[in-house]
Amino acid sequence: MVIKKTCLALLFLASANSVFADTPASLVAGYTAEAAKTTPGFTPSAKRGHEFFTRGWGVSKKMPDCTACHGKDLNADGKHVVTEKRIAPFSPAANPERFTSQAKVEKWFKRNCTEVVGRECTAAEKADFIQFVTQGG
Repeated sequence: MVIKKTCLALLFLASANSVFADTPASLVAGYTAEAAKTTPGFTPSAKRGHEFFTRGWGVSKKMPDCTACHGKDLNADGKHVVTEKRIAPFSPAANPERFTSQAKVEKWFKRNCTEVVGRECTAAEKADFIQFVTQGG
């Protein structure tokens, strides 16, 4: 009986993880709360997110800004300028898998921010960026 209840509990937890997947809105909310710790009243801005996306950071000649690999059309594929690998569209409307896993979002923010921005991105920048992308640019 105990084993049966334990198995049922594990099955419930496993299915709950897929039911409660991250969403762009939940990620923005989390980054907003984190940013508000250092900037009280912080509100994410799609305008700042767009400026972040198109800003020339001057860290890499091959990757001066996010558009170098991701392109300017958030609904179209991009292509990494070094590896030439396809990059799926940023827009969740064109790519339903985008912004559905905090672990993946963190992995790619860390990698891309380091390569393009020259440092890790702040919670405010992440909130602004996702706000921009989810509002369709």
